[in-house]
Amino acid sequence: MEYRVKPEETGRKIRDILRGSMGVSYTALKSAKWNGRIFLNGEAVRTDAKASAGDTVEIEWAEDAPVYALKPFDMPVEVPWEDEHLLIAVKPAGVASQSSRNHPDDSLENAMYARFGCPENFIYRPVNRLDKGTGGLMAVARTPYAQHLLQKQLHTPAFRRRYLAWTDGKPAKNEGVLDFPIAKAPGATVKRIVSEEGKPSRTKYRVLREQGDGALVLLELETGRTHQIRVHLSHIGCPVKGDFLYGTELPDAFPGCFALHSALLEVRHPINGELIRTTSLPEWAGKIDPSVLFMDFR
Repeated sequence: MEYRVKPEETGRKIRDILRGSMGVSYTALKSAKWNGRIFLNGEAVRTDAKASAGDTVEIEWAEDAPVYALKPFDMPVEVPWEDEHLLIAVKPAGVASQSSRNHPDDSLENAMYARFGCPENFIYRPVNRLDKGTGGLMAVARTPYAQHLLQKQLHTPAFRRRYLAWTDGKPAKNEGVLDFPIAKAPGATVKRIVSEEGKPSRTKYRVLREQGDGALVLLELETGRTHQIRVHLSHIGCPVKGDFLYGTELPDAFPGCFALHSALLEVRHPINGELIRTTSLPEWAGKIDPSVLFMDFR
């Protein structure tokens, strides 16, 4: 990442330009500093060096290679928005967000690797992640700097996410806030529970309509705990339809997945600040006016 020093910044220390004008976090600055990855006009410098108008300040992040040797996954990926800094993809439900020991060659990461032509030194930079069983919109940074800035937006109002869920049963109230702390279930590695000892967790919701023996529900995260929507809906007696962990698995209707979809993603472009707004609707939601995704919660 490079930055051209403005006339009014003459005499400022490099660390102040990095932390202020360039928006670099303390952790990233510290890492780059100790690894000699901060440059002034192409020369490695200390962070207390002073800059002049027209100077070029550069910081580099050393990125690790993928843990697993990537294999291309020939899966078409819908990409509703893309430029050289960021892309927003629609992850199919049932597909893992990232490659792992259990999914070494059939994740969204493998599909992105194939989409870009299997380049050498490919780095996959997801900003938000979705559970394997959840489908919908995910932001993927194209550069380390874009990832750094987008992750600073995550869990703030600048990074807005709304979900659609088809529940087993209907919430007692048509609209409200699910405010229940979430903790890891005793002895579990993945499962979460509502617990007074857990971390604060808030989910806004609105019932859009009754659907079969349940309801179609619009939800928005105020916090981002693991499995938050799934845990909250299960806690009020309305688990996500097909959720094998918190409800009842439905392998015929939802093989390897469940009825939860990331339907709206709004984010500020990491470089120019443009508001990017994308939507995606799952087939199981039936006919729905996309404008309902933008309704205000009371």
